[in-house]
Amino acid sequence: QVQLAEFGGGLVQAGGSLRLSCVASEGALSRYNMAWFRQAPGKEREFVGVIAWYDGRAAYADSVTGRFTISRDFAKNTVYLQMNSLKPEDTAVYYCAADVSLVTTPETYRYWGQGTQVTVSS
Repeated sequence: QVQLAEFGGGLVQAGGSLRLSCVASEGALSRYNMAWFRQAPGKEREFVGVIAWYDGRAAYADSVTGRFTISRDFAKNTVYLQMNSLKPEDTAVYYCAADVSLVTTPETYRYWGQGTQVTVSS
């Protein structure tokens, strides 16, 4: 069982930055690919990015490439989502997820956090 907890959401103006944190169970970052998803009201949950457990390389959705960056800290069991140049359309609940599969489909991910709200005002 993997426990995940997201922190760092809030209200920010367009063009601003936020950093989300996902604290995972001990050792999870060494065994699971860690992904970020988001879900806006009335929309399906969508892939934001993922960091591979074995080499730390990250991949991103086209909509956030160049603005968002995923990183990890093994000592803190934490994965980060640095979000820059935020836009109103980035407003959503952001979720951290973990799975052994390295995919972009939310249905595949076994473990999920509770989510954190990010609101970007125009």
